[in-house]
Amino acid sequence: MSVSNLRRAALVSTLALSFAAPFGSAWAAPKTYLGVDISYANEMEDCGAVYRAGGRTVEPYAFFKQSGANLARIRIWNNPDWTPYSNLKDVKRSIAKAKKAGMQVLLDFHYSDDWADGDKQIAPKAWAKLSTPDQAKALYAFTRDTLAELDREGLAPDMVQVGNETNGEIVSSLEKAKEPINWERNALLFNAGIKAVRDASAASTTKPRIMLHIAQPENVEPWFAAAAKAGVTDFDLIGISYYSKWSKRSMAELGQTINRLRHTYSADVVVVETAYPFTNDGADGSPNLLGEDSLIAGYPATPAGQKKYLTDLTQLVFANGGVGVVYWEPAWLSTQCKTRWGVGSNWENAALFDFKGQALESVDWLKTPYVMPVDVMFQVTAHGEATRFIDGDFLGGVGPRPMTLEGGAWVYRTRLMPGASVTAATATEVSAVADAKAKSAVVGKRASVIPLD
Repeated sequence: MSVSNLRRAALVSTLALSFAAPFGSAWAAPKTYLGVDISYANEMEDCGAVYRAGGRTVEPYAFFKQSGANLARIRIWNNPDWTPYSNLKDVKRSIAKAKKAGMQVLLDFHYSDDWADGDKQIAPKAWAKLSTPDQAKALYAFTRDTLAELDREGLAPDMVQVGNETNGEIVSSLEKAKEPINWERNALLFNAGIKAVRDASAASTTKPRIMLHIAQPENVEPWFAAAAKAGVTDFDLIGISYYSKWSKRSMAELGQTINRLRHTYSADVVVVETAYPFTNDGADGSPNLLGEDSLIAGYPATPAGQKKYLTDLTQLVFANGGVGVVYWEPAWLSTQCKTRWGVGSNWENAALFDFKGQALESVDWLKTPYVMPVDVMFQVTAHGEATRFIDGDFLGGVGPRPMTLEGGAWVYRTRLMPGASVTAATATEVSAVADAKAKSAVVGKRASVIPLD
């Protein structure tokens, strides 16, 4: 049913609804995540980076926790023989710091010896010549063994990413990641990783939530539709990378994508990577990855512009039903250490500390009092029908969604912003929703029930 048809069909009366909702745990607010990926922190410490805030030296994990972050995202490579970082030993060091600071941990498996991202998913050297079934077995064993070892040492993560920016076919080659995905193979590998997390969870008191992660919002819906068709369905969170430099979508379009995803899948949606420059200058000769080509109108490359971007983006995510935002590498400062790209950092102009290591005002985005959506339940009295479907402008165009029979009523639960005007209609068949009488309402300030009888 189109939004225009719904509005034309809507009843004249508009109700402001904010009834107290005696529905117990069904109305519990979802977990929300405001986090930082500081996988570089150990390397920065070893390279002599110093972080300061309020006139004193601070430890990054403790500082971000005190600033309002509740999640630390940490990457892991299989056998990165080119660096002593982001291997299991280094990951243990990072998780220990995060847990000491009181943060939850998201462990990000790249399933590579090097960077895996939207452009490449290069198989670990030890897996490169294996058959696909044997690669799936190796991926399962690596995932489960890693989680089991962390659990034994009291370092089990709270969330696990099965792959990083997996736009292309995973555990493959540079060329293959740019070709159409062989979903029979891809699904076998993903489901091996997912099963490994679930099996490790069964043997632990920690039950990690599983995230699948795609780079840039324009790629997310096609990927998850193909994944579902191939049988990849057991996940708890959808992770999205959003960088304006590499995305064709505006911030508003990102919000629309999040809204459609959360109505299509039984999963929470997180912008699990984003960043913005506070300056276009550099502190070293290593080129900045984010420059003029990363800027969005209204958000200058200043500390205030960086803060405004993060605050507006986070409010946008929450308003559209997403549950969190994670900043990618706020602690990658310029030091005298060498990288494969030069001396220093490629990200120092997009960190959340200035070139002297002083915390920027943009860190305050973590403690901003965001306006959160409230629980809304659309309700229709049941009359013995076997099914019922709902459509409305709040669904963002995903089409009619099935309602759930609870007692003597059909219901559809969601979360919407206070004050939002919504129009919805229901019918017993998908094809009949477009011609059904619709009703409009204004969402109240508290949990609301919207009757559609």
